[in-house]
Amino acid sequence: MTLREAVPRSLCTDCGVSRMTDPSACGIACQFIKPDYPSMEETVHGRTRDVIGDELFFGPVTSMHRARMAQPATGAQWTGITTGLAADLLVRGKVDAVLTMVPDVKDRWRPVPALITDPNDMVRARGMRMGYAPLLALLEEAQNRRFARLAVIGIPCQIYALRRLEQQLGFERLYVIGTPCSDNTTTENFHEFIALLDDDPDRISYLEFRADYRVELRFDDGRTKLIPFLKLPISDLRPDFFPLTCRTCVDYTNVLSDITVGYMAGEGDQWLLVRNARGAEMLAGLEGRIELTEVGSKGKRTGAVKGFIANTARAAGGLPLRRMPNWVRPIVSWLQPHTGPQGLEFARTRVEMKAAETILHLRHSLPAKMKNMIPDHVWHIARPYGLLPTKSERKDGSDDTT
Repeated sequence: MTLREAVPRSLCTDCGVSRMTDPSACGIACQFIKPDYPSMEETVHGRTRDVIGDELFFGPVTSMHRARMAQPATGAQWTGITTGLAADLLVRGKVDAVLTMVPDVKDRWRPVPALITDPNDMVRARGMRMGYAPLLALLEEAQNRRFARLAVIGIPCQIYALRRLEQQLGFERLYVIGTPCSDNTTTENFHEFIALLDDDPDRISYLEFRADYRVELRFDDGRTKLIPFLKLPISDLRPDFFPLTCRTCVDYTNVLSDITVGYMAGEGDQWLLVRNARGAEMLAGLEGRIELTEVGSKGKRTGAVKGFIANTARAAGGLPLRRMPNWVRPIVSWLQPHTGPQGLEFARTRVEMKAAETILHLRHSLPAKMKNMIPDHVWHIARPYGLLPTKSERKDGSDDTT
């Protein structure tokens, strides 16, 4: 199927809605216009998040697990949980098709939307892709093919738009498997990044930001390479490498999915957040094939978040990021996985960083949009770090700075 061209818009991650028959639906669906998370959480999960405890950070949750497939799937980014959940739905006849991403035939890193109906074909969806991905453009194709029951695998901005349009789409049943976002960028930008990581970037077949503060690279010839976060060439990237949309995302953990599968609190495995009965139903389908253990939590996040906020404030003002002296990097790189936040504390760290990043970048670039773009829970998350809304930054005109 040939996709329509995307309608040019500011603050767009090309989720696919602008490529549908009625591109004006973006006005209703887009996370970056006027998100309403309390209403959507109530609609999807039957309740809003509890702002006391971890639901403030991660959204509505009924259970959390550290998880891995008992027999890891070949070619999977981790062990194959995400594609395993979707394949199981097809095998059990719970859905007619799975809407997901597969690699472009000419570029293994470029995501292309696909409707998969054969569980054996889910192997095509294994692994990581990087770049804007018009996933939802195929929703109308699913309707045209009379698919009544659909599973969707997507990142937060895609899933928010899907949920906003869910009722008018009219599917008989919808299962939503979400992955946390990881600061997306264009595929072209990603190629620039991996070219800085190795002299032979075309042979890189796998890249993962791990919870032990290192990036893992794998190569076509079987080689592997580990790079500490602190040695990544982030300061060498262009200022707009991460688009403003991805620097102002308010839903890092994909709170409107039925089940979220991500790495952040997994401590080397995956982290599962079951959010409602449908998510529990999907996880139960893998019983006997998935290993579940308790999620751990170690370390303290406050120092890391404060340092991130200081650097982000400089970057948002157009100033260069501070470079750590080379002699210090090996010391801190050793300390991070030994003394830094781990498990749930690592996940809380990343969510607090994203909340601060959203506020600081919008204040610098689009202050007039803050009252509509920033939900209350983001202000709650950022409050301990002195990031408080002014009257012009809140929809109700209240002022928390006094």
